[in-house]
Amino acid sequence: MSEKQPQNESNLSEKTVVLRRARLNAATSSLMRFSFKECCFKPVADEPDIEIEGSLVHKDSEEGQILCAEKEVGRKSKTLFSCITTATQTTINPPREVACQTESQPLLVNYSATANQWEIYDFYQEELQKRTSSTKKDEKENEIAEGAEGVHGNLSLLRDFTDKSDHDLAMLSTAAKLLEYAVNENINGDIIADFKHFEDEADEFRGDKGTLLPLWEFQYNKVKSLPVSALCWNKKYNDLFAVGLGSHKFTELECGMLLFYTWRNNNHPEFLFNTDSGVMCVDIHEQKSHLVAVKWWEDDLYGNHTFFSVSADGRVVSWTLGKYELFSTNIIKLPPMDKVPDDLNNVIVTAGLTLDFHKQKPYHFLVGTEAGKIHKGSTHYTRFIKTYEAHFRMVSCVRWNPFNPKVFITCGMDWRVNIWDETTDSPVFTFDLKSSVMDVAWAPYSSTVFAAVTADGKVHVFDLSINRFEALCQQRVVSTKRHLTCIEFNPVHPIIIVGNDRGLVISLKLSPNLRKNPKEEKGKEPSTGAEVEIAKMEKLLILMR
Repeated sequence: MSEKQPQNESNLSEKTVVLRRARLNAATSSLMRFSFKECCFKPVADEPDIEIEGSLVHKDSEEGQILCAEKEVGRKSKTLFSCITTATQTTINPPREVACQTESQPLLVNYSATANQWEIYDFYQEELQKRTSSTKKDEKENEIAEGAEGVHGNLSLLRDFTDKSDHDLAMLSTAAKLLEYAVNENINGDIIADFKHFEDEADEFRGDKGTLLPLWEFQYNKVKSLPVSALCWNKKYNDLFAVGLGSHKFTELECGMLLFYTWRNNNHPEFLFNTDSGVMCVDIHEQKSHLVAVKWWEDDLYGNHTFFSVSADGRVVSWTLGKYELFSTNIIKLPPMDKVPDDLNNVIVTAGLTLDFHKQKPYHFLVGTEAGKIHKGSTHYTRFIKTYEAHFRMVSCVRWNPFNPKVFITCGMDWRVNIWDETTDSPVFTFDLKSSVMDVAWAPYSSTVFAAVTADGKVHVFDLSINRFEALCQQRVVSTKRHLTCIEFNPVHPIIIVGNDRGLVISLKLSPNLRKNPKEEKGKEPSTGAEVEIAKMEKLLILMR
């Protein structure tokens, strides 16, 4: 590359120019470069002489002096507000046109007709006849395989005509429920938002005693003549619970009803189902909360859902939920009454009233009878393992402790609540509540807390770790003319629900004294968990022995 020389070559003599170029060629020809490949210096090969005019201007030339003068003028005229504007220009994409073509629409046709009731009736009759004939062919093909499916086939004919109307009714029902939720939210919004955080500060002055705070009442007007026979919370949706309604007087053949309430709407049940006879027991499946039966058990080897029942005929029956029907299997039969007449044909059957399965050993179960006895059985045997002389009159309820696998509780019409160790023949604790005890339930958060309801309308709450001799709370929640029939703890919140003999369900919140942990020794942190609850009950059992 050649640069502009300090003096123009035109002003020099031709000899001088030739000498300078010769010196430049000699200097470039003697250049040496190190070759890393051969590890030595080698002369640079001759390169083609390329001349490119440069952009450098010497300051002593005319052009250089002009540029320097312009730069000096610009420097003197520069102010604080001087700025430089720089602009760029990008290429502009040429416009493009995109076109698409659709199929031509068919020609519009004007149509008009007059329809009266007779034409509509004739059309439905023709369509019904077509579908009836087609379904008869399908029923003949599936008659052997599906048996009673033909009844459902006839019902499907009516569903075809009402698909659209059912869809409209479903949308209307959903909108009505949302509107009802909004109205209830405006009425009971404060209670729904505050009941979880409200605490009764007066417990500080009651010692160990506590109280029950009334929250909501649930009453369906059409079932005031039926008593509440069963209660069960939904494990998945802890604001939803089931209510079974039916009479224990089997001489009165009355119908029953199954209701589902949520505390977000206490004016009307979310779902209701009518039954031909009274509902005596209700249990919601823990994993599949849409299934409701008597007492759910583990699924069988084929994945079919299984549940158990016990009734007045003295049989414990296992039920398997098939695809189209229920299959029953007799597991065991209760022994007859002690006083059996000489005629074996007139054996008095012992009626089973209550049933509960072991929490850790699901094949073990307890059955309470009207004779006052508790029978311990197993699904693996056809005879009972052990019998407890529990009560003088009929047993109302029996329940295993949710933490300690050896402890269960019973109550009966002899006014007593008994707590048992399955390894002993006599109860460890006995409480006389001065009235027929209709139901009893363990608390889900403590192995030593339980509650019972009596026929005089009272709720009794006990905590054995605090007081082993009397209840921490005895509170009447209904009038003296009414008696309570059922009780159930909420699995998450410190709430209980109780039902009476007129179809009324009342929700109550436990005060802090009814759900506090026992005092720990100084320097130790409060401990929780299943192992701690088991140890609490074991400590009481050892103390009572």
